[in-house]
Amino acid sequence: MMNKFLFDYVLHLADDALILGHRNSEWCGHGPVLEQDIAITNISLDLIGQARNLYQYAARLINKSSAAVGLEGGREEATEDTLAYLRDSREFKNCLLAEQPNGDWAKTIMRQFLFSTYQFYLYQQLSKSKDQELAGIAEKSLKEVTYHLRWSSEWVIRLGDGTDESHKRTLEAIDQLWMYTGELFAVTGYELWVVNEGEGVDVRLLKPRWEEKVKEVFIEATLYSRGDPWVAVFQQTGGKEGRHTEHLGYILAELQFMQRAYPGSEW
Repeated sequence: MMNKFLFDYVLHLADDALILGHRNSEWCGHGPVLEQDIAITNISLDLIGQARNLYQYAARLINKSSAAVGLEGGREEATEDTLAYLRDSREFKNCLLAEQPNGDWAKTIMRQFLFSTYQFYLYQQLSKSKDQELAGIAEKSLKEVTYHLRWSSEWVIRLGDGTDESHKRTLEAIDQLWMYTGELFAVTGYELWVVNEGEGVDVRLLKPRWEEKVKEVFIEATLYSRGDPWVAVFQQTGGKEGRHTEHLGYILAELQFMQRAYPGSEW
C-alpha cells in the first residue's frame, strides 16, 4: 500500500517548485534587461526541473499501489505529466506564496528571495533524509537554489538601496507578500509524519535561520527602518492542504490547457 503521507509530502515539494517556476516563466521576454530576462527564465527552468524529479518520484510511489486507478482521464498509471496536468486546484499543495502574481520586478524579486531563502535551508536539511530518493533530489537542487538565493539577495539590495522609487516598490512588495511567509513554517499532518520517520524536515526549526538571513539582507538593503516585518502581520495559510487563492485557478487554466484539450499529447 502506498504511503499517503510521503506521497503528499513529495507532491507538496513538487507543487511549490512547479507553480513558482511557472510564475517566473511569465517573465520570459519581458525582463527589465536581457541579462536578467535570461536569469529569471533559467531560474524558472531550474524550478521546473526540480518539480519533474519530484513528480517522477511521486508517480513511482503511487504506481506501487492500487491508488493509481481512478486518475482523471482513465489512466491506470501516474506519470509526472498526469500529476502536473490532471489535478484540480484543491489537489495542489503548494504554499500560497508561490502562486502570488508577479506584479512589478520588485515584487517578483521579493517573492523569489523569500522563497529561495526558505528552500535553501529546507534542501540543506532534506539532503540528510533517510529517504535516499528525496536526499538525492535535495542535494542536486541545493546547488541551483544556492544561486537563486544569491541572485535574488543581490537584487533585493540593489532595489532597496537604489532610487527612491525602487526603495518604495520594494517596501510595497514586502507589505504584499509577508502575510504568506508564515505558511512556509506551518506544519501539516503529512509533514509531521515524514519528520517523525526521519524522511522530511521540520520546517518550524528553519524559521530562526530564515529570519536571520532575511534580516541580514533587509538591513543591507536599507529596508529595516520599520523594524521586524514579521511582527503583528496576520498570516494566510491553507495552500499546503489545498486551500488556495483565486490566482492558482488562473495558473492551472493556462498550464493545463493543452493536456486537457488534447489528452495524451506529447512533444
